[in-house]
Amino acid sequence: MPEIIRIKGLELRFLQSKDDTSGSLDMFEMTVEPNARVPVPHHHESWDETVYGLSGVITFRIDGQDVALGPGETAFIRRGVIHGFRNDTQEPAICLCVLSPGVLGPGYFREMAALLADGPPDPAKLKETMLRHGLAPAPPA
Repeated sequence: MPEIIRIKGLELRFLQSKDDTSGSLDMFEMTVEPNARVPVPHHHESWDETVYGLSGVITFRIDGQDVALGPGETAFIRRGVIHGFRNDTQEPAICLCVLSPGVLGPGYFREMAALLADGPPDPAKLKETMLRHGLAPAPPA
């Protein structure tokens, strides 16, 4: 049964993880509600990310360019490339995310959900958690 993790307007439904695939990939369905709290722009050095739109429209900012991803459309995010995302619409957006190789797993998202559960988060703890799991926040623009 898939694991579901909810983080302030985001829902991740893990379908495969690094543990299930011997590190080959992580795969999860992500629902992004309108005005959801989304991660800060970041990059990762150890994996590539492919995103496939299932419903609604989610806007990814990849290497300084906005890419609106609708149903049936894909985006590839090379490791090391700064990216982020948002839902600018009034409808939920759903996409399938595949990280390869699988080195992140659901543990990162569980930790972030716990940090964001009660009141304003501690920015230092958020950054430390990101870095420990291989995500590097982008410097402020």
